[in-house]
Amino acid sequence: MKSALTLTIALAAAFCAHAQGGARIFRCGNTYTNDAKQAELQGCKLVEGGNVTVVEGTKVNGANAVKVAAAPREAPAGGPQKVESAEQKARDSDARLILEAELKKAEARQAELAKDWNNGEPEKLGPEHRNHQKYLDRVAEMKAAIARNDSDIAGIKRELARLSGQASASK
Repeated sequence: MKSALTLTIALAAAFCAHAQGGARIFRCGNTYTNDAKQAELQGCKLVEGGNVTVVEGTKVNGANAVKVAAAPREAPAGGPQKVESAEQKARDSDARLILEAELKKAEARQAELAKDWNNGEPEKLGPEHRNHQKYLDRVAEMKAAIARNDSDIAGIKRELARLSGQASASK
């Protein structure tokens, strides 16, 4: 019984070795071969550690490639596209209205900040009577908010001037 089991194991090992020996794969640059003689002639390297699956890519049809190259190119999706003149004028008008509304809001906010600022001496709030540093921090924040809002107003005015410049240049 032991000899039959040993014989079976030996035959299985021999079969695997034969199967492995016939499945040696060589890499020759970007191509693969299992022909040992050809591999020797070309100086190919033996590939170890697993099977290799090679799938050929699709070939470009020469006639279709010419047709594609000759076709007019369209603007890429999401890229700049041509807009009709009337539509562009409507967009510019909408942009101008939005900017003017933003300018009014920013100017109203600036007036409110200036009123609270009180020429650099805003009124002290409850806890600021006891803690002068809180008052100084709030005054510094107010000054920064006024500067930021002033910068916003200047930016909106520049954008409005740019829109006006484009409108006069396109006429």
